[in-house]
Amino acid sequence: MNSKTTVLAVLLLLITLSACAGRNTQPEQAVEAYLNAIVEAKLDKITTVSCAEWEEDAWLELDSFQGVEVSLVDMQCTQTGSDGDTALVTCSGHFLTSYDGEAMEIDLSTRQYELVQQNGDWLVCGYR
Repeated sequence: MNSKTTVLAVLLLLITLSACAGRNTQPEQAVEAYLNAIVEAKLDKITTVSCAEWEEDAWLELDSFQGVEVSLVDMQCTQTGSDGDTALVTCSGHFLTSYDGEAMEIDLSTRQYELVQQNGDWLVCGYR
């Protein structure tokens, strides 16, 4: 192989690997990305990690944190069940919110996230 062909092959490999890097190949990763999208107030990100049936609810959840300072503290998510293309994930830690000098913690362990796998990606599709 000449040097131009080698460089081209390496570039194609890097592009392919970087495209796969953002995928949520594990259910826990999808929930963590979902929760981080809420904290970062990223509508485009929350849409990409939510199933179509859950998108509107995800937007409402994101909207509920508008005007509030929010951060994630000690978040750790674990898959607690699965059945084919569905999975359940629970998280520990909490949202720490602050509004007008008043702080409040929202416990993450009170929800069990429901996920579906579509095209190799796990997507948040609700919670219990």
